[in-house]
Amino acid sequence: MNTTELRVPGIGRWSPERILRQPVATKVAGDGDAGFFRPEGRIRAAGRNVVSLETYSWGGLTGGKATRTLSLVLLLPFMLSNIAIWMLPPAPAGSAALARAICRLLAATLTLMYVLSIVGVALDLVAWQCAGDPHCTANRWVLPWLADLQPGQRVALAALVPIAAVGLMWWLAGRGGRLPENAPPPAREGLGALQLDARQFWDSHILLRRLTLLHVAIALGAVDVVLLAAVAPPNGRTTGFGLLALTVIVMVAAVALLCHPAPPLRHADRRIAWAVRGVWVAMLAITASTLYYSALPRLERDSGTELPGYGSLVAWLYAAQAVLMLLLGVIVVRQRRRITSPSFVGGFGAPVIVAFAVGVGVAFSSALLYTASYYLDRNVDPRPRRLLPTGVPPLLPPVAYRWAALGFFVAVVVTALAALLRSQLTLRQRRRRAAEILRHDFPDAPPQPHLRIGAVRDAIVRAQLTDRSWPLPVAYAVVFVLILGSAGLSLAGIGPRDLALRIGGEPAARPAVFLSHLGTNLTGLFAVAMAVAALLTHRSKGLHRIGVLWDLATFWPRTAHPLAPPCYAERAVPQLTRRIECLTRRGGTVVLSGHSQGAVLVAATILHLRLPCLERVALLTHANPLHRLYSKIFPAHLGPSALRDVGERVGWRWLNLWRDTDPIGGWIFSRGPDSPAHGNGRPRSGDRADGVDRRCPDPHSLLTAPEDPAPPPIQGHRFDPDSDYQAAVRDLVARLPAA
Repeated sequence: MNTTELRVPGIGRWSPERILRQPVATKVAGDGDAGFFRPEGRIRAAGRNVVSLETYSWGGLTGGKATRTLSLVLLLPFMLSNIAIWMLPPAPAGSAALARAICRLLAATLTLMYVLSIVGVALDLVAWQCAGDPHCTANRWVLPWLADLQPGQRVALAALVPIAAVGLMWWLAGRGGRLPENAPPPAREGLGALQLDARQFWDSHILLRRLTLLHVAIALGAVDVVLLAAVAPPNGRTTGFGLLALTVIVMVAAVALLCHPAPPLRHADRRIAWAVRGVWVAMLAITASTLYYSALPRLERDSGTELPGYGSLVAWLYAAQAVLMLLLGVIVVRQRRRITSPSFVGGFGAPVIVAFAVGVGVAFSSALLYTASYYLDRNVDPRPRRLLPTGVPPLLPPVAYRWAALGFFVAVVVTALAALLRSQLTLRQRRRRAAEILRHDFPDAPPQPHLRIGAVRDAIVRAQLTDRSWPLPVAYAVVFVLILGSAGLSLAGIGPRDLALRIGGEPAARPAVFLSHLGTNLTGLFAVAMAVAALLTHRSKGLHRIGVLWDLATFWPRTAHPLAPPCYAERAVPQLTRRIECLTRRGGTVVLSGHSQGAVLVAATILHLRLPCLERVALLTHANPLHRLYSKIFPAHLGPSALRDVGERVGWRWLNLWRDTDPIGGWIFSRGPDSPAHGNGRPRSGDRADGVDRRCPDPHSLLTAPEDPAPPPIQGHRFDPDSDYQAAVRDLVARLPAA
């Protein structure tokens, strides 16, 4: 019988030769980004079966150049908002639809934050405030000619910058990793089906196109509202207010379509498609009319002060985000009762991640606006009560940005302190657990202190920290939501200093001003540090994990925010499905081996294979994060029931290898009978899932053998086809049916 051991590695630029442990590998299918490779002449026997090696190299879909990683950092808020919709707990149809709608609305507020930050620089700081101030325009070759125009004409011309940014957003949203031929045939599931085994799960391009058009319409509407709020009142005509009313109506229609973009009925789906395109076309027409209207000559209006309406719009945006996050938290409180297994922060993963997405968006927006204000204001500290020449206004972003930056700074500090405290409080318990494992695996170890024993123990202690750090983001979410509530103060024009003056006078105002400035400066440094770290990701081994985090998050399709990085699984899962069907078509069998994130890909592939093919497939996973991470973070899609479904589909021809030193992978159904203190993971009698998990002691021996110059390495999360792995392959090959 011909059997193929198909290895699917984890995240990273793994070369085919490294995966196969062979000097030369030849591509047999696929392309340079994602292809299947085999070693030249490498065939081995496993009993009566002939086993050939093959690997799926998919690193080109994720890792890459430093510029790509930098773009992912800039898209981080959108990526986090897209993950949140997948982290919602399992719930009835009505409650789940409402929670998904709120997640999409929060994703739209991040688009508004992105556009309004550029509007703040181009329209407010440059065209409105700086262009009306001779002190600001002096000795700057770009700005003096802009100052000769009327204020309305200046902002109309400057509006081309955020409109170009919206065009860039439209282009970025069109990227994707799906090949044209990967689209499955039409199925009965509704558009944007949310179950992993749905035929259309990895074909979300229709939903993505609709989300893109709606987000573009909402972003253009925000630019139009800011323009009309600045130029309509002094004109005194109804044209400006009529355009403003039309803009608001179209934006409301876009928001309504965003909440329910994909009904399951085909005839209704066509109506929704036409409605989405109609909203987009209408907003394009309104934007063109608004630009023309704003550029018309009209009565002079003094600029110099803040752009009318812009600060209020930003404040209302932050207030809306706070309300939406609170509503999402209330809904999740009711939904989390349906979770029957341990979950990420007790089921509150979606609100926590959305809060962090808003915080990162605040960091980027504040960094952009305050950097621009410092530069335009000749590096003079922009605070309202500084001494200025007569008639020279301060160049200031809206007060809401100062409140939000201060909230982000406080939330990060509280979260960091909570993480440190949590780590220290659990250290003794984790060390005691590591000592039990060492005594179980190495009963002959020397009792006296030994550097090697300490290294193995510390590896186990660090690995256990993954299971005990989930409550930490709650501190961030609680503090940040409370701080976002202060956005109401910015609606009244009350800044941190003004509030401190009212509460405690000048003694309280001074530390408030200091903390406010510290928060804005550190928030900007945070954004810069993330960008620098992204550029150095592919040059430093220590920073390589930053790029890995983005790749872990881009497993899910873009169903909440179209600007999230493209989903690599949209291409990887269909390619794996097609290749396995090809290998089993003529009676061959396949041992599908997945390491780390590759284990998640192969599990998703099993859910898409047809029954005749499944009967000839066995599954081997190692360093598997499915239970330890994915099942807890995404309980509605990869919870215990979904994992059992994977086992049943392959007839429980599934082995999962795990180590106590692995900080990411772990057991799936039980710790196993050979594990010391399996606790709640004790296997149940008669359950076929009991035989899936195999614990592998790591390292294989504690001390250095006499014939070996170095002790066996601590593998942790690394992949090595050692004796445990080869034994598992032989076991699975023996379980496969004959040709």
